[in-house]
Amino acid sequence: MTTRMLSDDLRLKSDHILNRAAWRLIPFMALMYVVSFLDRVNISFAALTMNRDLGFSPEAYGFGAGIFFWGYFLFEVPSNLMLQRVGARLWMCRICVTWGVLSMLTAFVRDPISFSIVRFLLGAAEAGLYPGMVLYMTYWFPSSTRARFIALFLAGVPLSNVIGAPISGWLLNLSGYGLAGWQWMLILEGIPSLICGVATLWMLPDGPATAKWLSEDDKRIVAARLAAEPPGDLHGFKEMLLDKRIWILMIPDFSIVIGLYGLNLWQPQMIKAMGYSNVETGFIVALPYLLAMAAMVALGWSSDRSGERAGHVAFGAFLGALGLAGAVLLAGHAAIIAALCLACCGIYAALAVFWTLPASMLRGTAAAAGLALLNSFSNLGGFFGPYLMGWARQTTGNYTLGMLVLAGMLTLSGVSVIVIGRLFFPRLDSMRPS
Repeated sequence: MTTRMLSDDLRLKSDHILNRAAWRLIPFMALMYVVSFLDRVNISFAALTMNRDLGFSPEAYGFGAGIFFWGYFLFEVPSNLMLQRVGARLWMCRICVTWGVLSMLTAFVRDPISFSIVRFLLGAAEAGLYPGMVLYMTYWFPSSTRARFIALFLAGVPLSNVIGAPISGWLLNLSGYGLAGWQWMLILEGIPSLICGVATLWMLPDGPATAKWLSEDDKRIVAARLAAEPPGDLHGFKEMLLDKRIWILMIPDFSIVIGLYGLNLWQPQMIKAMGYSNVETGFIVALPYLLAMAAMVALGWSSDRSGERAGHVAFGAFLGALGLAGAVLLAGHAAIIAALCLACCGIYAALAVFWTLPASMLRGTAAAAGLALLNSFSNLGGFFGPYLMGWARQTTGNYTLGMLVLAGMLTLSGVSVIVIGRLFFPRLDSMRPS
């Protein structure tokens, strides 16, 4: 087959097949991420009453909430390599079931030590989900379309807050059978993870070759489309470890993640401190994430259409920094909530487009290990962000210092990704889809 034939005939056919595949796969993948992220951050709502019931200080809560990411860090690469070995279907089932059980067990912690232990184990159980899904998308979708599909998948993150925030706020008012509302919330919100884990065995084929809903001709067309992609630079594990781009990409990603979780795991307490009830706080917290879903898809679509990546990431990061700073420097509830909306839109949109950069240069074992390695190191920002916010809150009595530091980290992300894009990804930034 010639490049011309691929560009004209097979490209049109493959686009149709891949769009059909996306409609089958992405909604379920996004649902998995919805329940995983809900189980990861619903502790931010539990904290509204749990901290009082268990006597947690802001620093103790921030440490325990963030230590999740040390478990994530240590087990991310092994988990993604195992996914490549045993297949997405079985490994994603394992991930979903174990994190669901551990999330439910969080309801029974009694002190900062048991809280930190369970949160660490939860991170270890969930390790591999996100980079595994990004790796999985490289099995299906060419790089020229990947930003929009990653954005659709990652829309599960803000969607988890859109759905989970009002529900969590309502569940906090439950009590009975010797359990407080925050305990019921953690138990009930862990059940969907168990259901998703079992459903994965039927909903998620290991790749196009094993998808029963594709004909043999469809499979050949998808294989030809992917084979026509520009080859990635890195294929082997050792080659990936020695490539400086993997390590330098951790700078913008870490800086985005520290802002994301620093805000996410404290935002309900910030809103509640403005005088709102638990239920009102849930609905208000949902608004920024609802808008962030639209921002992610819009920026991903724009990036795919233009072929430009780094500038789009920087644009989102700078918007996020502006929103974080505005949330503590502006006065009035409406202005503060608007600033939080801007912060969420910028942070999540930047994160969605960012992952097209490492995915464009990795193949095979390098993709499985490299995506996990990058994500594991960068997600340590999920520890430092909440802990920093807790320390600053306990030290100063307000959120100003913590939020301004998070804004500075997002500014660093925007500047660094522009430099990295110009130095290491000029081909991608100048690429235009045909």
